[in-house]
Amino acid sequence: QVQLVESGGGLVQAGTSLRLSCAVSGRTLSDYTMAWFRQVPGKDRDFLAAITWSFGTTYYADSSEGRFTIARDNAKNTVYLQMNSLKPEETAVYSCTAGIPTPRRRYLAAGYNYWGQGTQVTVSS
Repeated sequence: QVQLVESGGGLVQAGTSLRLSCAVSGRTLSDYTMAWFRQVPGKDRDFLAAITWSFGTTYYADSSEGRFTIARDNAKNTVYLQMNSLKPEETAVYSCTAGIPTPRRRYLAAGYNYWGQGTQVTVSS
């Protein structure tokens, strides 16, 4: 079994930065892809970024490109999401996930198997 625990959320002002962390435990994920999604009440999860654990190949949503950076630390078994220039409309619950999605499902929540409990990010104007 895989456990994912997010941290680093909180209340920030618009235009500032925040770094989220996702601690991974339970098994080796060398063949997995790690990703970050966010969700607001009443809406589906939105893909933000993904990274392959083995090669570190990254993928970004158009809305994230240039402002968000995903990275992993193999020694710490942790995945990070650095978010810059945050906007009030990005207030949401941010979740870390792991799976082995096909290329077409890489950007979909259904492509992933394991999820953390999520961390709230609130961006004030």
